[in-house]
Amino acid sequence: MSINQNIKPITLKTNEKGNLEIGGCDTLELADKYGTPLYVVDEATLRGIAREYKKAFSKLENVNMMFASKALMTSAVAKILSDEGFGFDVVSGGEIYTVKNAGVDMKNTTFNGNNKTVDELNMALDAGVGHISVDNFLELALLNEIAKSKNIVQKILLRITPGIECHTHEYIQTGHLDSKFGFDLTQLDEALELILEEYKNLELTGLHAHIGSQIFETQVYYDEIGVILKEIKRIKDKFGIELREINAGGGLGVTYTDEDCPPSVETIANTIIDSIEKHCTELGLQKPVLYIEPGRSIVATAGVSLYTVGSYKQVPNGRKYIAVDGGMADNPRPSMYGAKYYAQIANKKDEENFEKVTVAGRFCESGDILIKDIELNSPQAGDVLCVYNTGAYGYSMSSNYNCVLKPAMVLVNSSQSDIIVKRQTYAQLIQNDVIPDRI
Repeated sequence: MSINQNIKPITLKTNEKGNLEIGGCDTLELADKYGTPLYVVDEATLRGIAREYKKAFSKLENVNMMFASKALMTSAVAKILSDEGFGFDVVSGGEIYTVKNAGVDMKNTTFNGNNKTVDELNMALDAGVGHISVDNFLELALLNEIAKSKNIVQKILLRITPGIECHTHEYIQTGHLDSKFGFDLTQLDEALELILEEYKNLELTGLHAHIGSQIFETQVYYDEIGVILKEIKRIKDKFGIELREINAGGGLGVTYTDEDCPPSVETIANTIIDSIEKHCTELGLQKPVLYIEPGRSIVATAGVSLYTVGSYKQVPNGRKYIAVDGGMADNPRPSMYGAKYYAQIANKKDEENFEKVTVAGRFCESGDILIKDIELNSPQAGDVLCVYNTGAYGYSMSSNYNCVLKPAMVLVNSSQSDIIVKRQTYAQLIQNDVIPDRI
């Protein structure tokens, strides 16, 4: 079983005290030492899935793993994945700054996004970002102007909309996908002409596409590769150039609950490789250099969130709510998307007194519900709740809603825990506040 198909980190177990343990660290001791809410990242799980990806795609001679930084970007995570041979898909100046500060070779980065600012493009070129995935005509002109001012020829990809839309278990193929991202296929020739004839400070090396997130299907990847390679063949026939790089994006799903059944990394790799081999043979193309951008499936399972249980409310003839000391500010996915999670009481693994409850957050919103109708083992005030598979899009989407401080994050491995993100302080919360002299 691939790690992305697990709900829990690979090191999770119940210790002799009857408490959940991750990376050799007792979760109750972590909660006591660092406080809650607390993000916990299991290093063994993180490195394990990274190595699964490398192994699964090793059949290809030229392949580059690029972590989709938006899923979880901290300096320590960047350092670990860089050590595992990953590059980085970055989508902001902040992500560029973070990976550069972590010592990443910036040649192994791709800057992506639909509305990059002038400051960010300047920052990317000054940092030596390997590729910029250009999203639209305005960006083409702007990037060429900036590169020219710096006497740089910048490698670029053109992001295309391949006409394949993915929504978990289903996809819709259309002639024109209604998306804010990328060039429509009907716009490619105009973009090519501008690059070849006018924009001399841009070097087009390939095409980039992305088909969605939390994908459970395999055929969509096969189809996506086919669309990209057919466009490369068409461009070769019309313009006399054979683009040598393709970026197929990421999007592989993970298992949040028992309802989820994502394919394994190996299955997706085999699908993509088969599509490359088949279409290159049919179209008479050389096998391209492949870039893959997994994000969620790299970090989700490696992360858990620890909360302390507080108050409860029993609705007459209705639900029982238990409240925890976090919620929609440290994990907005349930309130934003209706995302589902699995959790356990960390300190009562061996007891058997389960009841159905709904886990509510502490924030002043009726929609601040982390988990609806879950069976938990006799939850009481002071218990520690462990919510699984929160490594992706928890910390990265967190906020200071209600002026609540952002949690700390710890890395656990071989019975050792280390802070990798400090808990925010009240002084830091208001450090950018200014009261004008006139008031």
